[in-house]
Amino acid sequence: MSAADQSVRATAGTPDAAAGSATRHAASTPRAGWISSRQISAATLVALIVAWAVAARLQLVSPVFLPSPAAVAQKFVTVATDGSSNATLLEHTLASLHRMLAALLLAIVTAIPVGILTGMNRVAQAIVDPLIEFYRPIPPLAYLPLIVIWCGIGEPSKVLLIWLAIFAPLAIATQQGVKRVKPGRVRGARALGATNRQIVRYVVIPSAAPDVLTGIRIGLGVGWSVLVAAELIAATRGLGFMIQSAGQFLETDVVIMGIIVIALIAAAIEWGLRRVQKALVPWDGHA
Repeated sequence: MSAADQSVRATAGTPDAAAGSATRHAASTPRAGWISSRQISAATLVALIVAWAVAARLQLVSPVFLPSPAAVAQKFVTVATDGSSNATLLEHTLASLHRMLAALLLAIVTAIPVGILTGMNRVAQAIVDPLIEFYRPIPPLAYLPLIVIWCGIGEPSKVLLIWLAIFAPLAIATQQGVKRVKPGRVRGARALGATNRQIVRYVVIPSAAPDVLTGIRIGLGVGWSVLVAAELIAATRGLGFMIQSAGQFLETDVVIMGIIVIALIAAAIEWGLRRVQKALVPWDGHA
């Protein structure tokens, strides 16, 4: 081998030469991750709507069972202006939001204290946990008749059904958040002379706040899923009632429109709660 060949091989084997070769290779290949997650999600939704429109256009399914996106959009305008099931879309939406808000507030003032108590007290946990685990796996429609027998067909029965759906995940999330409080923080507060009430207020609640807000998010998701069942109880307004009434008359466009409205509201609430969680507990993940 000539001296020139040996010089070339030695130069190619140096770190600088290897780095230059890697840089040229990276520049010649497409950059990984050039599409963001939001773009992928948007493309998925667009593809779904296009497939829906094509299937409706080709009448692969009868329009009675699968109306086109344009028909659903037109029905959205019609229900918003002229109404459906004796109320406009805004009135149905406000009725459902009122029930959800009432159930959520009731769950917050009951489930969070129960979660704190069971997280800090072994006896309280032994008493409450079996009760929550007993009813939590039961579908709401299973105990719906019992709620009607006990509470009648008025608004309290609807709010109670949604409250039961929100209570369990919120209480469990709060309990787990309390149990994850670092013992050193509690001991440090006691060493500084803090009372039990002060420890709960200034140590336990701030430390458990991320789990509590996560429990609220999960509970609201479960509550929205129970909304349709709750509005089966002699309701006259509400998104669930509107969907059920439209289904009885094969108004599929109204049913799909109502489902989309519920999904959009749930997505907006989830987005808002995520922003609230970031604002209220900026230390989450950095403790």
